[in-house]
Amino acid sequence: MIALAQLMVVLDATIVNIALPSAQHALGISDGNRQWVVTAYTLAFGGLLLLGGRIADLVGRKRTFVIGLVGFAAASALGGGATSSGMLFGARALQGAFAAVLAPSALSLLTTTFTDPRERGKAFGIYGALAGSGSAIGFIVGGLLTEYLNWRWCLYVNVPIAVVAVLGAFALLRDRPGDAGARLDVPGAVLGCGGLVAVVYGFSEAQPRGWTDPLVLALFAAGVALLAAFVTWQTRAPKPLLPLHIIRERNRAGCFLTMLLAVIGMFGLFLFMTYYLQGILGYSPLRTGLAFLPLTAAIVIGSTQISARLMHRVAPRALMVPGMVLAAGGMLLLTRLTVASHYTSEVLPALLLMGLGMGLTFMPVFATATAGVAERDSGVTSATVNTSQQVGGSIGTALLNTIATTSSAAYITAHLHSPADRARVVPEGVVHGYTVAIWWAAAVMLLAGLVAGLMVTARAPRNTRPAREAVRESVA
Repeated sequence: MIALAQLMVVLDATIVNIALPSAQHALGISDGNRQWVVTAYTLAFGGLLLLGGRIADLVGRKRTFVIGLVGFAAASALGGGATSSGMLFGARALQGAFAAVLAPSALSLLTTTFTDPRERGKAFGIYGALAGSGSAIGFIVGGLLTEYLNWRWCLYVNVPIAVVAVLGAFALLRDRPGDAGARLDVPGAVLGCGGLVAVVYGFSEAQPRGWTDPLVLALFAAGVALLAAFVTWQTRAPKPLLPLHIIRERNRAGCFLTMLLAVIGMFGLFLFMTYYLQGILGYSPLRTGLAFLPLTAAIVIGSTQISARLMHRVAPRALMVPGMVLAAGGMLLLTRLTVASHYTSEVLPALLLMGLGMGLTFMPVFATATAGVAERDSGVTSATVNTSQQVGGSIGTALLNTIATTSSAAYITAHLHSPADRARVVPEGVVHGYTVAIWWAAAVMLLAGLVAGLMVTARAPRNTRPAREAVRESVA
């Protein structure tokens, strides 16, 4: 049930991408506003995750888990029945808000339920596989639903999934009450969530407006200022939203940063490959979704058949570093793409390398980041992992898309000498922009591997039972 909920949350970040052209036409969404179908979700999700994690610690994981599922299903039904662009944007934001409650409670339940090292390894293997492959699965499901039903089912599909997960939660999960003595850090929630929203919003606006636009610069400045104030407040708050001993621990901080960097590159892959397959190679939505299937299979194999078997035998970085190197290698293969490339010879090998690399990396990241955390801090720790994932995805989408569009425009300007050349030069320029951005994505992947190698120094886990007492560490 936990894995099913995680799958629903992750795939919803990408499932609407393939359906977006149909939804845009049906609701009359302008080209300038269409990005908000995706951004409204990631903004709410990334900005509210820390708050959602602390709520899970306060009111209980199972209760928060069920509330998140029910709310997510209701928001999905609202979006599926949307009659205007504003209604759809609002529904997507509500989905993100409830996902911010659901995701950390799910990972927290996983952390506190599976304490035996071998069972924990299997559980995190499945969870890591779904975390890594859920986005790719979203493309496949989105292609099927859009082609054979309509775009609205990309949202309606969450309702039956949530119903099954809720029934399973009542039947299978033990209720773990929250910390009755704890209080919600309201100033911390406002500062932290506001800072994250400002940063993510700034990246989302950088692509249409440009990096030097006053609004973009103001958003970044406000985000940095709010996050700095958040950190300062957390050193003084009696009940901090994010206890700083969680991120001060070297291995945990390394996992958070590795996840953020890895997802920047991964979301870049999804973005460019979707447009390349449909816009350049002429694939249908369904065929585009199926083209990601090898990536999904490779992630599952890398996570459940390799990482899960080796996690209790080798140090986490022995899996994470090779994983990032493999993923970067897959990205480098994609830098050779042209308008005449073929899926089998150029795209498929890259997807397989990317999938294996992500599968090797995600499971030890989740397991190491949440190992040894006191139960009353497990929700906010889980939220921090998910925050790294969502903020990384938002940054990757905005940053790499800006690099690609800028490079494409420069190429077309330099090579378009007459209107007769337009049919040839424009596609070439688009692909050139993709390859330039993919070079940057590969570099970010290698940086993630370097961070994992230098910061994640934990040994192979012998006892992964969660701590029963909070780590008492001065944060003053």
